[in-house]
This record gives sequence, structure tokens and C-alpha cells, in this order.
Amino acid sequence: MTAPSPRPLPAGYRFAPLTEADKRALLDVDTWAFPSEVDLDEQVGLPLPLTWSRTFGVVSEHQDADAVPLDGAVPTVSELAAMHSSYPFSQFPVPGGTLPVSGLTWVGVHPQHRRRGILSAMIDLHFEEARAAGEPVSALFAAEAPIYGRFGYGQAAQDLRLTIPRGAALRDVPGADEHTVRIEKADRARHGELVDTLHRAAGADPGGHGTGINRPGWVTRETPELQESWWSDPAVFRRGRESERIVVVERDGEPRGYATFRRKLAWETTGPRGTVSTGEVVALDAAAARALWGVLTDLDLTSEIEPFMIPVDDAITHLLVNPRAAAGRVADNLWVRVLDVPVALAGRQYAGDVDVVLHVSDERVPDNAGHWRLRATAFGEATCERTDDPADVSLDVRELGSAFLGGVSLVSLATAGLVTEHRPGALAAASAAFGWPVAPVSSWVF
Repeated sequence: MTAPSPRPLPAGYRFAPLTEADKRALLDVDTWAFPSEVDLDEQVGLPLPLTWSRTFGVVSEHQDADAVPLDGAVPTVSELAAMHSSYPFSQFPVPGGTLPVSGLTWVGVHPQHRRRGILSAMIDLHFEEARAAGEPVSALFAAEAPIYGRFGYGQAAQDLRLTIPRGAALRDVPGADEHTVRIEKADRARHGELVDTLHRAAGADPGGHGTGINRPGWVTRETPELQESWWSDPAVFRRGRESERIVVVERDGEPRGYATFRRKLAWETTGPRGTVSTGEVVALDAAAARALWGVLTDLDLTSEIEPFMIPVDDAITHLLVNPRAAAGRVADNLWVRVLDVPVALAGRQYAGDVDVVLHVSDERVPDNAGHWRLRATAFGEATCERTDDPADVSLDVRELGSAFLGGVSLVSLATAGLVTEHRPGALAAASAAFGWPVAPVSSWVF
């Protein structure tokens, strides 16, 4: 990728593509933007998930007032002030299919350089690069929820965080006891292909019902860098927990599910109070899910299980006999930004027939603004074209992003005054069509 075209940065700053040679400088800025308990020298030796050709920095150039002038000229100092990157998700799951999506990540500004418009300039560059690469949507995880709405990102998915008591009663599922169990230290050479295969299959058909209904947002780790980083297990990031483990459940010799986890042992006067922290919990059908959760909730020397980032409609929410005891909370997961309205809307399926004219507002990407006629048949093909016809529904691109993966209702957004109906009945029909039978979620943070 060539160096990006100039964007409106403050005086004294410029964009620059970053390379492997800039790793230390990038990590230094990252630890300023996101304070870390791990020393910079330790981080430099660890694998990075970034694709360098999609990684850009903002360089500050200023004169070194403390330097001795050479021939009367004060030398200029260049230092990295900010950076951002993106992942090339070529097969990002959207309702009924996949689209190329740019996964915005590693966005950080050194505190010395904040409040100068650098973040805004980086977001503009990201949008420009993504659109040039044919990626009609951008997605991210927000470190701070208030930041990205002003750039047109809408909260599009949620995940569930639970604290399940050890030995929690689970409902029976036929076939669960027919699974065999392997509990091992997680190892990429041994488990990498198994994890990739099961993860992709679970996103393509959650529950194994053969309906063809996929899970939007269930993004896979497509690049070698993401794979290497995900399987890396440095002790400095374990926070007192053990190295990563994996439980695999098989039926008739075929892997049907897996869960990654770590335990942390604690002792009280009443006995052991260990915690099981799960990473991904992935199952191809209900019986495999019941077998997996049966193992996770019955590990010795533990008192509670803390699943991380499971879907809000995960099987465990129905398997628990007493769901109240799991102390659940919901957190924001994916945020979505539509960068090319007609391509994005025509690139997904809809849960009902729809013929609606949307008036979309977008101050940052003017090409998106205007009236768009969306036509689709239920779970079939869709088209989206610019039109002069009057609008049936009006919304900002932020709300369009919220609804894009099918997990946020247009009607619910309208109750907050964020979507406006102009033709009676149009909002309900569009809301039903935009919805999806399976809750969107990403099982890992990017």
C-alpha cells in the first residue's frame, strides 16, 4: 500500500505508513494511550496481530530547542504521536452472507498530543482507505463507548458476561452424555485447525439446525498475524491465572465443540474458591453445548465460572435451571459504521419482504447521504439504489450501523427519537426485515 494521501492534520504533524521497524515506537505510544502493567521491553518481544500494510502513524515534527545548532540550524525531531490500524476481514459475517469489512483497531494518541484533531484525521483516513479497498463497512470494539458515535459508528451487538456457581444445575439434552471429553493444554500445533474449523462452522449455522441462518459478527481470525497473536500465551498477561487450557467434546470421534479456559486458585477458611475464566465457548449443536458446559461447571477446586463474551442467546442462558444465580450483565460488543450504503445494504439478507425508501444522513461520508430504495425478499436477494422518491423512514448513518447486523431494532431506536417514520407501517416492516433470528456477536476482541 502506498503512503496515504494528505488529510487535515494540525500544523507540525504528518501521516506515515508504519513497518516492522516501528514496532517499539508503536508499542510505546500504545502504552501511553492504554496504560499497561507490562514493561515495554517485554512487549517488544511478543507477536503483534497487526497487518503492517494497513498500519499508519501520525508523526510530530518539531525543533529540538535543547540541541546545539549545527551551522546555525536547529535540528528537527520526529516522533510518533498517534497510530491506528485495521484488519482485512474479507469474509465478515453479516445477515445471510459475508462482506469485506475493515476492522479498525489499535487507535491511540499520546496524551501529549490529544485534543488537536488527530483522532478525527485518523478516522477520515481510515474511511478513505477502507472505501478504496472495497470495504463497505467498518467495525470495531470501543475502548470508550462515547467516542465513536460521533464518527457514525453505532452499537450493533452485545455480549453476555456471567458468573455461574460451580455445580449449577443444567437441563438435560438428549445425546449430551454420548460425548467424550479431552482436557488439555491449549496448543496451536495440536488444536489450531480444530479451533478454526469448529469456530467457522458454529458461526455459519448456530445450533446445527441446517437452516442456513448464520451468526452476524462471528468474525474469524483470517491473517497469520492474528492467528499467531491469538495463540500466543505470554505469562505476563495471565494475571495470576494458569496457562491456557482447552476442553474438546467429541461424538463418535468427531469434534463437536471446544472451550478455552484458565483457572485461578484461591483458598479461604471454608475451602478452595477457584475461578474458571473461559475464552471462547463454541459448540455445533445443543448436545455438544450441554456437554461442554457440564465440564466447565464441574472442575475441581473451583467455586465459580466466568464466561467471557458469549452471545446473549447462548445455549447456557436456557440450560441453567436457575439463571438468576448466574449474575449476568450485558456489555457492548461490536460497533459498526456503514461506509457505502448501497453496497452494504444490498450485501446482506433480510428476515422479511421489504420495499422502503430510507433517508440517510451522513456528515462525514457525503456519498452516503440521501434517499435510498431498499428492496428485498425474505432471506433472498436485495437491491439498494438511490432514488428521488419521498422517504418512508429517516435515520442517521449511526443508527443504520446499529441495525445493520440485525441485533438492534429500528423500532426501538425510534422510541428514543433516533429514527423517524414518514409513511405509516413503513417503520414496522423495515424493522422486522432488518432483524435476524440469531443475535450478532464477535467471540473475540479485535
